[in-house]
Amino acid sequence: MCRRIVTPILIAALFSLMISDAIAAKSLREITRVKGEGASVIQGLGLVVGLNGTGDKGTELAMARPLAAALSKLGNPVSIDEISTTKSAALVLVTCEIPRQGAKVDDRLKVTISVLNSAQSLEGGTLLLSPLTPFPESPVYAFASGQLSLPDAELPTVATISKGGQMVRDVNTMPNISTSFDLIIDPDFSGWDSVGTMATEINQQYLLTSTKLGESLAKPVDPRTIRITVPRTERANPAAFFGDIMSTDVSSALRKLPAKVICDTRRGIIVITGDVQVSSAIITHKDLRITTLVPPPVPTQALPLSQTNDFAKIESPQASASDTAQLDDLISAFDQLDIPPKEQIQILEMLHTSGKLHARLIIDGQE
Repeated sequence: MCRRIVTPILIAALFSLMISDAIAAKSLREITRVKGEGASVIQGLGLVVGLNGTGDKGTELAMARPLAAALSKLGNPVSIDEISTTKSAALVLVTCEIPRQGAKVDDRLKVTISVLNSAQSLEGGTLLLSPLTPFPESPVYAFASGQLSLPDAELPTVATISKGGQMVRDVNTMPNISTSFDLIIDPDFSGWDSVGTMATEINQQYLLTSTKLGESLAKPVDPRTIRITVPRTERANPAAFFGDIMSTDVSSALRKLPAKVICDTRRGIIVITGDVQVSSAIITHKDLRITTLVPPPVPTQALPLSQTNDFAKIESPQASASDTAQLDDLISAFDQLDIPPKEQIQILEMLHTSGKLHARLIIDGQE
């Protein structure tokens, strides 16, 4: 339910203290990959220029030679001696990870830049056009360039460029799925119980029994693997069948796991397993005020009542005196208010730090 209220700040999410046992739908696509499908890395050497006296020493030939060559190609030939006093450039290693889904020509990916010599800081630098390859003497797969950003001010020798790498070759990571393929479950969701339930849900969704197929469509192989047999009627168009499989709802399987919140900041995905509870809390984030209290706090008379904003409320069919609520419903309220996934993850970090989030919180593989 959404309505308007008059309050000095935005009440971002208001939900009941107890919600019925419902878990937001999650699909296989979010927690699995096909065996043989995996991320790959391309890299190359590059030059960062525009540094304010924090670059490599001009006497370091490893940097001076490529800098002189680059200037020559730009129409300004110089000798190594002429750039011996510069500290405005640095030789760097440029790395780009191609996601496990692969990449197409003109896709733009994040690149990471690391100092190789004596440069003290990459702040304010610009990466000159740099070719990236999977291994020496292989064809170029991407070019990287652009203005650098420092993700960690305490580590100024490592920088990134969002969408700084442009693909010039396709990278196809999908293996052959014409007759069968193995789904590999991400480690955080593995286990015989969860894998067995996922296989059952796949079979039930497509109503394919052992009588119809001669064997089950999906079979658990180990705690992290499900083998999928492509029905003969689907082998002429396995891509469509694969898409249907990957959209299978695995809520029941996630319910069997311990209480965890797994976040992927790059893909903007939040997956909740088990019964994750949130204690009563009020958290301020940017111009938002997030409260799990019902009713919301009443603003004091000292605050100006001039701003009108939205809030999202999740009604409870079963009210309780408990002081906790399910995280799924808070996430649903965030979605109603169009709060970006990365900001949702920041809010979850606040809840976890304050002890209000009753679950393990795993962000990009780190607790």
